[in-house]
Amino acid sequence: MRKNSKNPRILVVTPEITYLPEGMGNYSHYLHAKAGGMADVSASLVAALFKQGADVHVALPHYRQMFHIDVGKLISDELRVYMSHLSNSRIHLAEDRIFYYCDRVYSNYSDDTMRQALAFQREVINNIIPSVEPDLIHCNDWMTGLVPAAARRMGIPCLFTLHNIHTSKTTLAEIEDRGIDAAQFWQDLYYERPPVNYWETHSDNHVDMLTSGIFAAHFINTVSPTFLREIVNGWHDFIPGWIRAEIISKYNAGCASGILNSPDEDCAPEVDPYIVMKFDSTNQTTAKQINKIAFQERTGLKVNQNAPLFLWPSRLDPVQKGCSLLAEALYDIIDKYYSSDLQIAIVANGSYQHVFRDIVAFHGFYDRVTVCDFDEELSRQGMAGSDFILMPSLFEPCGLPQMSCQRYGSLPVVHNTGGLHDTVEVLNVADHTGNGFRFDVYDSCGLKWAVDQAMEFYRRPAEVKAREISRIMNEAAVRFNHRVTAQHYIDIYEKMLARPLVQHPVDEV
Repeated sequence: MRKNSKNPRILVVTPEITYLPEGMGNYSHYLHAKAGGMADVSASLVAALFKQGADVHVALPHYRQMFHIDVGKLISDELRVYMSHLSNSRIHLAEDRIFYYCDRVYSNYSDDTMRQALAFQREVINNIIPSVEPDLIHCNDWMTGLVPAAARRMGIPCLFTLHNIHTSKTTLAEIEDRGIDAAQFWQDLYYERPPVNYWETHSDNHVDMLTSGIFAAHFINTVSPTFLREIVNGWHDFIPGWIRAEIISKYNAGCASGILNSPDEDCAPEVDPYIVMKFDSTNQTTAKQINKIAFQERTGLKVNQNAPLFLWPSRLDPVQKGCSLLAEALYDIIDKYYSSDLQIAIVANGSYQHVFRDIVAFHGFYDRVTVCDFDEELSRQGMAGSDFILMPSLFEPCGLPQMSCQRYGSLPVVHNTGGLHDTVEVLNVADHTGNGFRFDVYDSCGLKWAVDQAMEFYRRPAEVKAREISRIMNEAAVRFNHRVTAQHYIDIYEKMLARPLVQHPVDEV
């Protein structure tokens, strides 16, 4: 490990990323591998750290098909330049054939995903860490869960970020079969049952990848402060007890925190290339009406610039995202505000999409409710044209749409949980505070109540609405950005680097 207190070298280990900033390498603009919000978060953090001059490096799998880098077709000189550049850049691609032909980050088959995770971590532990010599390692989610244990044995402090509570399990035998010398750090992993010794636990005592990352890391963070407190306080039954116990241990030791994510910098109406008319807080009233009409025309909604438009921006996951609440409330909402031409636009994929299509067909709501497959361009146009977004999540580790929408002057209607609690405060027009509408009781009546609150605001005089929306847009730009998020991570890095590390001797196996 290097010892550089002035500008420590940070290695960010992530299985997915949306983009990398220019200057990190000639091929940075090719590297796009996204399955969920972690890709956006990783990208925004790396970009912000790099912009601030940090010595930041990134390790990720070499998904050649997704990166559109066909090395086999490069002429020999280009190939030499390409490989030479990568070896000296801040981008470190884990090489293995299992990545080369992947068309997505996570396979539909759990065995394949585990093999990808082990191949990735093998390259990180065996090759990338020794090459980079980082002062600190920042890992993300279960696909990097072995790295904190290896880092602990190397005397390198490690931060482990939980973007969600998904995990997977395997054995030491399988880990070592994939080329990782787990005997060096097996005692810093977390098993299904307490291990007696290395050989006893080698083949049939499964290693929990996410819990191992939590257990071995020197510091952990969730992606919202409230979600961390909810875990510690036992509010969510879906979180396994052993994962919660390890998070509580870190929390009680002062080694856990919550850091909010931030939206992409290009997810802003001033620069958004997808919307019909760019705008800011000074001309948002007129621009949003123009964008609304364009969105209505594209999606088949009744064209009316004065119609209140609610956008559903999240995947249609009935377990987490509250789709069932909207399905139960949909008819009542449309019926109650029929004379106001209230409209709901669902731009999202997921298992619940067919339910909404059936409801629309049954009631003939085709010009009032639109259900579209997710498309980035259409989603951004919906954000620019809508007046409100709907996020009635049962739980939310962080969430990004409720932050992005405020930049576009679209106010969030949310369930009071996790990251939604941290980013949405109840709007108070009299005091000029707050930025949206929250409901506490998780049922369809709670959602309908919050929609009523939003409609009450919508019916206020135009000058009152314009003043509050412009204020919310300006406040969101200052509050939800990469610089703020990156500074929180830098504060943790500094805290970790200031702490003495305890290295455990490696026991014989």
